[in-house]
Amino acid sequence: MTAPRNRGKALEKRSLAKSLVAKHRNASVHTGSSKTAIRTFSGAYVVSFMSDLTDPGGIILADRVAKYFGMSKAQLAETAGLNQSVVHKPARLKAAKSQNRMREMLEIVGRVMEWAGSKEQGMAWYRAQPVPAFGGRTAESLVKDGKASTVRDYLDSIALGGFA
Repeated sequence: MTAPRNRGKALEKRSLAKSLVAKHRNASVHTGSSKTAIRTFSGAYVVSFMSDLTDPGGIILADRVAKYFGMSKAQLAETAGLNQSVVHKPARLKAAKSQNRMREMLEIVGRVMEWAGSKEQGMAWYRAQPVPAFGGRTAESLVKDGKASTVRDYLDSIALGGFA
């Protein structure tokens, strides 16, 4: 039995799509004199969204993020899975762990905002929508457990035409 003719083309397209996703994931943004690595899904949109919420050195600013989403700093800390003192103390907010958690949250919400239609709907999906592929868990709960890469991979597969 022989394979269908179009199978080779389908595999080639899938390989190309995966390489494009990998290319965007490893994109970086130059802000000032420092280089801040940002995993992106769809390129410039997420990068520009993130740059509005950072200082010139690439540090995510809690007050800008809270204002952008119309929430208090305490709500932001809870959403990102951080202690409330982190968003009130600049030294703790600049810590790598805090910045990484905020960045993961913003990347995922930024990607979903494109599909959901607004920042409010993107944040609502992130916080409250149970995802069957994750056993009914939300993206927020996975990020809090350190599994942001699982959510990113899930969103990548949907972008490539996979099932939700």
